[in-house]
Amino acid sequence: MRNISNNLRYLRKNKGLTQQQFADLMDIKRSLVGAYEEDRAEPRYDLLKKFAEFYELSIDDLINEKINDKWKPRSKADASNIRVLSISVDSQDRENIELVPVKASAGYLNGYADPEFISELPKFSLPILKQGTYRAFEIKGDSMLPLQPGTIVIGEYLENWIDVKPGETYIFITKTDGIVYKRAGNRFKENKSLKLISDNSVYDPYTVQAEDILEIWKGKAYISTNFPEPTPEPTMENLTSMITQMQKSISQLQQDKN
Repeated sequence: MRNISNNLRYLRKNKGLTQQQFADLMDIKRSLVGAYEEDRAEPRYDLLKKFAEFYELSIDDLINEKINDKWKPRSKADASNIRVLSISVDSQDRENIELVPVKASAGYLNGYADPEFISELPKFSLPILKQGTYRAFEIKGDSMLPLQPGTIVIGEYLENWIDVKPGETYIFITKTDGIVYKRAGNRFKENKSLKLISDNSVYDPYTVQAEDILEIWKGKAYISTNFPEPTPEPTMENLTSMITQMQKSISQLQQDKN
């Protein structure tokens, strides 16, 4: 996180503090300050919060902005649109993968930005997922068959929503529908809507407004106790159904282009 290291060094010097003085104020070792400023280590969330409060900044500014003599803080209107992600870390300061089971779905809508709520969720790690921030969500319903209800979908946090790609799967955290796992039907444009599509054709696509979205997590992996069934021998009925579905998909794509 090059921005954090540069920002911490600039802000400390701008305050006229030595590394030891800053370390004393933050109640940490001076060697840690050096490691953070030289990008040899990354501060835990609780320390980031403490740093941001000390410098009267948002965590988002501290992480993502390039703070220097020319930098200007966001206005209050801009600050209201900042998305703050709460995470938890293990004893080695590595980010956990928090699991949001179905029974915690309703609470997640209120606690998704609350470090205390996030810290109480079940946690695990997967060696195959390295860099990035991940969260796991237990899905319900049959809208994404063949993924069965109860499947755990692991998503990578999507900070920039313009990176949403049509046809790819995401976990959308929405004020109206809660936690839903769908395919994106279009690219995201600021203050516009997104079309959400189910893999189960029984469910019609629908749109969700930008202001209704709280978080977006890109689907990266899933865990399920249901093993796939063998592919059935092709029949005329199956082929007809496949052709019909392809025609519907082509027609939908043509409508989207228009």
